[in-house]
Amino acid sequence: MLTFIAAVFFLFITPGPGVMSIAGVGAGFGYRPAVRYFFGLLVGSNAVGFVVITGLAALLFSVPHVRTILLFLSAAYLFYLATRIAFAGTKIAFIEAKSAPGFWNGVMLQAINPKAYAVNTTFFSGFSFLPESLLAETLIKLLIINVIWVPIHILWLAGGVTLRRLELPGRAHFAINIAMALSMLAVVVLAVFAQV
Repeated sequence: MLTFIAAVFFLFITPGPGVMSIAGVGAGFGYRPAVRYFFGLLVGSNAVGFVVITGLAALLFSVPHVRTILLFLSAAYLFYLATRIAFAGTKIAFIEAKSAPGFWNGVMLQAINPKAYAVNTTFFSGFSFLPESLLAETLIKLLIINVIWVPIHILWLAGGVTLRRLELPGRAHFAINIAMALSMLAVVVLAVFAQV
């Protein structure tokens, strides 16, 4: 079980669309508007977990066109986000939008997030620690996943809000924007190569 906990922690703490976007909402709009988006991500993450646990993801991805459509939707969205970050000017901006993304935006991001499917498949198809009761193991895994997911995403949100409050020089803002954009592009590249 300790191996599973470590895997959950390290897979969630690494940058992906969910944590990058929650940091972006925090940087762009502050804590209050980000709460709805946060809960959307949480519901979406658990919905993806349910789709993986029930085997619906395997069934869905057995259709080649569905996999390709999801891949292009997620890659296009992540590429769009990366370009917005890179060309955000002197303001630190992970996402550029007129109004804060809401609950359904968070749910939809998780629905097209390739990392969410890959991570949940890894969690629920491996790391067996209660082979005598698959149901108990699955429920314990869901609890552990959520207990780790929530504070990590809150930390990323707090990081975004903190960056928003800093009065950094223009060059530092630009360097951070480029680093964030390159990180998002790395996620796009990894997602594409993982599906090929």
